Amino acid sequence: MSDRSGFETVGSRTIADLSFLTVNMRDVRTPDGAIVERVVIEHPGAVAVVPIIDGDILLIEQYRAPVERHVLEIPAGKLDHDGEDRTITANRELEEEVGYRARHLEPLTTIWTSVGFCDEVIHIYLGTDLVEGNRRPVGHEEQSARLVRMPLPDAVDLVTSGVIADAKSIAGILLAAHRGPA
Repeated sequence: MSDRSGFETVGSRTIADLSFLTVNMRDVRTPDGAIVERVVIEHPGAVAVVPIIDGDILLIEQYRAPVERHVLEIPAGKLDHDGEDRTITANRELEEEVGYRARHLEPLTTIWTSVGFCDEVIHIYLGTDLVEGNRRPVGHEEQSARLVRMPLPDAVDLVTSGVIADAKSIAGILLAAHRGPA
């Protein structure tokens, strides 16, 4: 694959196939003709939801092993298979993590999370007109997670003060706040 910059992927080999991630070593031809190796993590993609109810946002605080701490974030989860309907995934994750479904999901943005080494894309939605569902946490982290409800402006303050540092949550919270009342 080539883009207008003159860089071109000329080879790729799988280093590891781990659960839902694939680690590849790509050979990339640079504009001056050199071949360089780049590690690329392939990810199936994910969705995230900024759930708003009566002007409040619903967040989940859960342990995240890569950063070895609890992180306050918007509900999110990976796409389970190619072509999976993102709105179905968004409502599934919302219900699993915070116990609500959104009657209305509005796309806010799509972000690449770590373009330096990973192709993960997260589709972020604003979830409104929430109805109670059945919270079904998956995995140890979700089972021990704490649900947090607060006014959306308070969540914006936590973003600007650095308390909320998760990229998808920062993007979703700021875009939802910029959009105005739901």
